[in-house]
Amino acid sequence: MQESKQSRIKYLVDRLNAASKAYYAEDREIMSNFEYDKLYDELVSLENETGVILSNSPTVNVGFEAVEELPKEHHQSPMLSLGKTKSREELRDWLQGHSAILSWKLDGLTIVLTYSGGKLAKAVTRGNGEIGEVVTNNARTFVNLPLCIPFPGELILRGEAVITYSDFEKMNQGLAEEEKYKNPRNLCSGSVRQLNNAVTAGRNVRLYAFTLVSAENVDFHNSRMAQFEFLKEQGFEVVDHVEVNEDTILSAIDSFEAKIAHYDVPSDGLVLTYEDITYGQSLGRTAKFPRDAIAFKWADELRETTLREIEWSASRTGLINPVAIFDPVELEGTTVSRASVHNISILRGLRLGIGDKITVYKANMIIPQIAENLTGSDTVAIPDVCPVCGQLTRIHQVSDVQSLYCENKACPAKQIKSFALFVSRDALNVDGLSEATLEKLIDCGMIRELPDLFSLERYKDQIIRMEGFGEKSYEKLIAGINQARNTTLPRLIYGLGIENIGVANAKVLCRFFDYSLEKIREADVATLSAIEGIGEVIAAGIVNFMQKEDNRRILEALMKELTLEVPGTDENSAALAGLSFVVTGSLNHFASRNDLKELIEARGGKVTGSVTGKTTCLINNDVLSASAKNKKAKELGVMILSEDDFLKKYLSDADVTSSI
Repeated sequence: MQESKQSRIKYLVDRLNAASKAYYAEDREIMSNFEYDKLYDELVSLENETGVILSNSPTVNVGFEAVEELPKEHHQSPMLSLGKTKSREELRDWLQGHSAILSWKLDGLTIVLTYSGGKLAKAVTRGNGEIGEVVTNNARTFVNLPLCIPFPGELILRGEAVITYSDFEKMNQGLAEEEKYKNPRNLCSGSVRQLNNAVTAGRNVRLYAFTLVSAENVDFHNSRMAQFEFLKEQGFEVVDHVEVNEDTILSAIDSFEAKIAHYDVPSDGLVLTYEDITYGQSLGRTAKFPRDAIAFKWADELRETTLREIEWSASRTGLINPVAIFDPVELEGTTVSRASVHNISILRGLRLGIGDKITVYKANMIIPQIAENLTGSDTVAIPDVCPVCGQLTRIHQVSDVQSLYCENKACPAKQIKSFALFVSRDALNVDGLSEATLEKLIDCGMIRELPDLFSLERYKDQIIRMEGFGEKSYEKLIAGINQARNTTLPRLIYGLGIENIGVANAKVLCRFFDYSLEKIREADVATLSAIEGIGEVIAAGIVNFMQKEDNRRILEALMKELTLEVPGTDENSAALAGLSFVVTGSLNHFASRNDLKELIEARGGKVTGSVTGKTTCLINNDVLSASAKNKKAKELGVMILSEDDFLKKYLSDADVTSSI
């Protein structure tokens, strides 16, 4: 019996270490957080029962080794993991009558920052807790990180580098399913640990300070709260936090929980740290955990349901993703009935079968996931043919992950997704062309390539007779197509679906080449990769796309149908050159903040997502609001202007009239 338990311990150690390596060092996931926590708890239980703890057990090792490519450095003080609990009552009992600071446990990449003489001197990742990677140049691109602070002495702090959900969604716009970044945490980790900080700069990484390690000759009167206030005075954004005691902690947890659904910064729980610094330090540490702080992880709300179907969803590049459809259940206040199974490896690992009893939850209380398969019938058949075109599929394996692909280059799913991107709002913005309509047009053979969209008038009689169509629908469709003939080069480039080219990269690319399609077509990898925010991988994708004969032919045909407006050719084209703006709140003169952003960029300005010392002004019609952006602007002395005041101050009357 003891031998079998030791074998299980070895298996769990190997499995958990493999998952940690994938997550921390390779920015990919081979198991869910739910499964990891379950296996980890089992390992702890077996170690306690047998007294056997292997030297490489994740219960005694803090993190994964730093990657080889970046310089490494020892931390002055080890960065320990935190003990954890999912019990609110246990968290309250942990206080033992003392007050403490309750704050978000952010889900990103922990960074140790050192300032000297008022300037950022060094930034090092957590690494394995003892040794981290030096990422100083990358940290200098974090959008909200002060490079200079008022404090002249040496200051060391820890913070969490994160990418917000809203920025994450923007970066995924227009990417094929398998090209999309899986989650903000993985994207952030990969962004911070780049060898080229131009890549980091394009990812909108932010840092939230959560611990002051040391500040030369400063007396904080034994108070963690005082340390937080000090960090804010230096210009750092700090994690949201509140002081609690045994009487208030449960309501404070409820308050944090209520914010999760709308909180833009990824988090995976809370952290409780003693307010009394001396008392906390007097408690010492275990081999792995400090005793002055503890992590609280949200208890996953599990619901049992029945699996009814596996839907196979094809993308424009051929990836076919399994999606679980189950009886609807209430989770975290919403009804859910479907969850992505991600890939074939996870599907097989769950041993799914139609009719199986499964448990589902929301990862970090947001994303529906399957926790366990209680039946394990393992009867789901992986389709031999594509659900869209009926042609053969093939399983491709990359590292440890297996995924299903359609091998048919002419698969309508690939065409539908490509056409849908081309006519989407950020591309040619064709009104009246939904995916359902595109599917009908493709099935009827009316469109086979992108230029065919502009010849649909010859099929008028057939389109009018299509189900759901009529004379008015046809006229609306043709009007939308004709209106889309007048567009811009960035919209066209984005709409072509070039690998890794989103809206922002398309604009950067076109500005660099003075809005010349010919220059983009003929550019080589070296030239393209030198552009800020592009890099070698994206550059290679552009060159590969432009060198394909079919793509060149399609582009030439499209240019016969389109008229490209070149922005910035009038006298106002540089009116906002060198200026940086942040736009927030509702607008009166523009349909969306994106429209105002386009106007600013067309006039040579820049729009960012957060207020920094480099921001020219914050545009907010509620200039007196107590919003975080307004507070930050006031702290940094950045102007806050209403929409009208911005237009009057920075744009001429003629320019304003023509733009709104």
